[in-house]
Amino acid sequence: MRVGIPKERGARERRVAAVPATVKNYLEHDWEVVVETGAGEAAGFPDAAFEEAGATIAPDAASAHGADLVLRVGPPTRDEIQLIDEGSILVSFLDPFVDTALVEAVAARRIDTVAMEAIPRTTLAQSMDALSSQATVGGYAAVLMAADDSPRFLPMLVTAAGTIPPSKVLVLGVGVAGLMAIATARRLGAIVHAYDIRPETKEQVESLGAKFVEAPTQEGDEGGYAKEVDAETQRKQQEILADYVADADIVITTAQIPGRPAPLLVPAEVVARMRPGAVVVDMAASSGGNVAGSRPDETVDIGGVRIHGPIDLPSRVAADASRMYARNLQALVTRMITEDGDAAVSLDDEVVGPATIVKDGTVVHPRTRSAMGLEEASS
Repeated sequence: MRVGIPKERGARERRVAAVPATVKNYLEHDWEVVVETGAGEAAGFPDAAFEEAGATIAPDAASAHGADLVLRVGPPTRDEIQLIDEGSILVSFLDPFVDTALVEAVAARRIDTVAMEAIPRTTLAQSMDALSSQATVGGYAAVLMAADDSPRFLPMLVTAAGTIPPSKVLVLGVGVAGLMAIATARRLGAIVHAYDIRPETKEQVESLGAKFVEAPTQEGDEGGYAKEVDAETQRKQQEILADYVADADIVITTAQIPGRPAPLLVPAEVVARMRPGAVVVDMAASSGGNVAGSRPDETVDIGGVRIHGPIDLPSRVAADASRMYARNLQALVTRMITEDGDAAVSLDDEVVGPATIVKDGTVVHPRTRSAMGLEEASS
């Protein structure tokens, strides 16, 4: 069994899909691991570290993609798909519910394809939940980005030049990213308020030493995600949040709904009320944005309020983001090992099955099939 680890070529992508520790694990199964030269360099894992772990360093992308099992961070380009052997396995973030052209391309080459964003959000799959692991990194990086751009200290300081009050941080959306943002801002000494539409998050917010904003709430869906709210609930929500946003020095927004545009939490008239020097990091900018005026991968200045729409937050902490993601992959691949010691995609597996997008040349994931306008797959 040959495992390939290509170098990521996405814009500002610094992560890598394996680290020396996970390479050693794959070698324990008597597999060969091939890492493209320079694949881990940006994350702090040089070729020498992979060689010491037992991997072979491949000279180019073709060598790393020409494997029985290809592990990646981001989706391959159309050219890279052509480098993957027909009948092999690809595991990666793939955006399979939007990028249906990529799904068609891997299906045409009969590449069994597992999408990391389709891993079920269950207790059994926790160790494989890359969305959560990378959201943890993103929430941390978002606060550091905001702190770096803010003209204010985050902690209270008592100095000979006077007392500096702590910054006020507001976190909107208390999923994994939001919880990490709260914890990071609290560690830096800020006063933190947070809000989420789901009532069960109040206890989590308060356990981290932050204050929960008392605005309308409703139960989430079965996967624990927030559900889209009606217009009246959204109006009341925005009305209550407006004063907190206007009073904040830093606002971090993380609210997203799978398969739908991100909810607007901070409309333009509320941005206009914010003080010059306030900083916003909209982690949902790539899916429509929680904040009016935010743009993916850009920083927008509106009346002295700087609104960031980063799309590369996990890559800004590439070493630990890679470690976490590589362990997610290792746990998933372990479930794919067959009795003869190879790896295979089983639709019957409780974790691998729901995350499988393409099997034997057929698109099998219901949500992807729906996005492609295909009929329901036969059972």
